[in-house]
Amino acid sequence: MRIGIDARTILNPEKGDMIGTGHYTYQLIRNLLEIDKENEYVLFFDFRVREKDVKKFTRPNVKICFYPFSDYKKYLPGAYNEILGSATLHREKLDLVHSTSPTSRIPTSYSGKLVVTVHDLAVYKVPEVFPKLFRTKARAVINLMVGKAQKIIAVSQSTRRDICEIFECPDNKIETIYGGLDQRFFEPGVVPYEKLAEKFGLKKRYVLFLGTLEPLKNISRLLEAFKTFSEYWEKQKDSRDYQLVIGGKRGWLASEYKQMIDDLELTKKVQFTGYVVGDELVPLFHGAEFFVMPSLYEGFGTTVLEALATQTPAIVSNVSSIPEIAKDAAILVNPLDTKAIAQAMIDLSRNEEMKQQLRQKGLEQAKKFDWRKTAEETLRVYNSMKK
Repeated sequence: MRIGIDARTILNPEKGDMIGTGHYTYQLIRNLLEIDKENEYVLFFDFRVREKDVKKFTRPNVKICFYPFSDYKKYLPGAYNEILGSATLHREKLDLVHSTSPTSRIPTSYSGKLVVTVHDLAVYKVPEVFPKLFRTKARAVINLMVGKAQKIIAVSQSTRRDICEIFECPDNKIETIYGGLDQRFFEPGVVPYEKLAEKFGLKKRYVLFLGTLEPLKNISRLLEAFKTFSEYWEKQKDSRDYQLVIGGKRGWLASEYKQMIDDLELTKKVQFTGYVVGDELVPLFHGAEFFVMPSLYEGFGTTVLEALATQTPAIVSNVSSIPEIAKDAAILVNPLDTKAIAQAMIDLSRNEEMKQQLRQKGLEQAKKFDWRKTAEETLRVYNSMKK
């Protein structure tokens, strides 16, 4: 077969890599090319990406193409994408196209076989945490892509149920294929912790949150819970001094969190790191007392797996895919209950035996998620669509 994969999320000149989707696409392609020497792959990158940046994907059975959506974007974005985008896909005489995100739009005029990976449907499940214009545009593209696809890959059973519920999609059209986890999270970090502590201003004891700074991640309730947690330890005889470390890129309404921190009188106790690069993640997890992610919705929950793999005790939400991914290897809490989040933090900080149990369970749970397995199961979906 001749298989086209939309790889525009890996290298995006305007937005940078799309962290979740871009990482999924990169790992999927990398592992597919390792296990499959029979099929031909056509990888579509943005027109503005430099050729030297995509040389790593060069193989005898791989062709690199550049998707022509650039020069006239500000004049005729819709028409340009439809006419030239569709012509590019048809010219390659593909047996199928895999769009690794439903928000990466394939031209409506493309009539070939289509596989779409759906990572999450937060714009439907918790619409109130997104700007109205973004929500409207995202829904329009997702509706189009889900409707056009012959096969849909859901990254969790939770996401699969959401697809069936929202789009009344037949169950046999959907395959659940979990994402994987990079092996580096099972290994010692390459960046010394001392260097990281100096760079980010880390204290001896800290609670870690990682994720985009946006309402979906429920950071406002996390801050309120941390206030209660801090007050608890201030009243104890040993008076432990905890810091809340918040790592991640700025998202919608991120500027409001600093004002909230001032109002809660937590200025000296909360540290923002900004976006944390790959080599810094493992030592940042290792240095934490525990990890907290009270997200309102997750389609998969890669960051939860990263905490489990690094044996960082975790407190996470009991909603969407998170219980499915974490199982009994993390403490599950209602993300809408600030008191419950705070109490879980207090209980975990006091119980060394519970921490140790979670470390062991977390490591075993994280080992179940492997990118090679993701690629093998995705390849089976491709092969099921042969003429």
